[in-house]
Amino acid sequence: MMRALLLGAALLASVATAAHARAQGGAPVERWGTLELALAGPRDGNPFIEVALSATFRQGARTVLVDGFYDGEGQYKLRFMPDTVGQWEYQTHSNRAALDGQRGTFTVVAAGAGNHGPVRVKGVHHFAYADGTPFWQVGTTSYGWTHQPPAVERQTLATLAGAPFNKLRMLVFPNHDVKHQPPRFPFAGTPPKEWDFTRFDPAFFRHLEQRVGELRALGIEADVILFHPYDKGYWGFDQMPAEVNERYLRYVVARLAAYRNVWWSIANEFDYLVKKGMPDWDRYFEIVQARDPYQHLRSIHNAMVLYNHTKPWVTHVSVQSGAIAQDFERAVLLRDVYMKPVVYDEVKYEGNIERRWGQLSAQEMVLRFWMGAIAGTYVGHSEIFKDPDDMSWLGKGGTLRGASPPRLAFFRQVLAGSPAEGLEPIDKWQEHPFAGKPGHYYLGYFGRQAPASWPFVLAKPGLADGMRFKAEVLDTWNMTVTPVPGAFEIRKRDNYSFADKDGRSIALPARPYMALRITRLP
Repeated sequence: MMRALLLGAALLASVATAAHARAQGGAPVERWGTLELALAGPRDGNPFIEVALSATFRQGARTVLVDGFYDGEGQYKLRFMPDTVGQWEYQTHSNRAALDGQRGTFTVVAAGAGNHGPVRVKGVHHFAYADGTPFWQVGTTSYGWTHQPPAVERQTLATLAGAPFNKLRMLVFPNHDVKHQPPRFPFAGTPPKEWDFTRFDPAFFRHLEQRVGELRALGIEADVILFHPYDKGYWGFDQMPAEVNERYLRYVVARLAAYRNVWWSIANEFDYLVKKGMPDWDRYFEIVQARDPYQHLRSIHNAMVLYNHTKPWVTHVSVQSGAIAQDFERAVLLRDVYMKPVVYDEVKYEGNIERRWGQLSAQEMVLRFWMGAIAGTYVGHSEIFKDPDDMSWLGKGGTLRGASPPRLAFFRQVLAGSPAEGLEPIDKWQEHPFAGKPGHYYLGYFGRQAPASWPFVLAKPGLADGMRFKAEVLDTWNMTVTPVPGAFEIRKRDNYSFADKDGRSIALPARPYMALRITRLP
């Protein structure tokens, strides 16, 4: 379950680089891997805006159109993520003769170990990888980790290698930090504001791609935040003209879409970017949707105003709320409103700073994950502790200092043993704190309550007289699983529930943060 700390950042970088080199050398590409084509082309003028490049990838009657991009120094690139095995062919298209009409073929082989493809929506409310493997989101946030000195970035990767998180929310643009200027910027020019918005700095994006590739090697989804309000006008990336924003979106999608672990977050706290209105956000969603041939997951994160997540380009709901995941009956509400997977990406943070959003105890952070799960939704983590060097996991990565990650590893282990279809709330309006698959699997959580016992009673759907179940008591804080002796055989009690035929109860330790796991026996 826990990834080995010995898997270092240097190894991950070599894995990502080797994958591209093999593709260039004509060796087979694995399913959901990345084929990269590099072409020499014109350097004159401004290739970022004057040269158009795309390619059609074909397998039989099926075609996939992919945008290319200028990578500087006369190099143009196209990246492709094949989703089926077998022979493929390609042909390039360009308004420059040197880049137009290039043809080739390549072979796609089965995905390697650990490669399950991109994450998709499964059913209505849950996620799964493209090969059908369930994806139980246990995410974290480290906004500016790719804008730090190399030693800090390597330390972040080493921390993630031993942490329970399978998704990381991260910014493309740097966030303004008066104590540390980022080592690179997305546009050519001179900081803080002398930018040429018609020319990208390819070195910035190569570095971003390297880090996304290293997350991919760790099995971690990169939830890439395309816009944010934390520039505060210092560099001006939050106030670029609309045509620059749109050109930037096309460029970053062309560079990153072929990485299977990418999710698109159109913005973080979008409503704090006051110079952009709802029509702008709709337009940015449409651009990402149209330019991404693989249709990676897409959402947007709020501050005070919720976006209309019913819009067709939104694949799942991303929400900031300090209160909604404190209770499963609240957490289930947005799920029922939007009929899409709901991720409470920000529920405040474990920490000890003065700001009210950075004062959660570890117990409260873990509770919110469990409440979200019982509601059939997903929750995100981060932490921020006082530090004389202004280092925090939330802002910069580095190391984790809180007590919640080990408990979230236990939580993720429990999820991994639950039904592949996803946890569905059971009898959700009757204060019956269970989710699962009626008649087969029940996961209940008592939160802050500290009952000494629980009468064995299950809600009606999927049940019949004579069914037998086993039960286990889970201490979600101390990370223990205690089997309950014997089996429970049920009989109908009333029109709504079944109880153990002998009227048995399950003894509990009368302390908070306890859970029950009930599984049907043959």
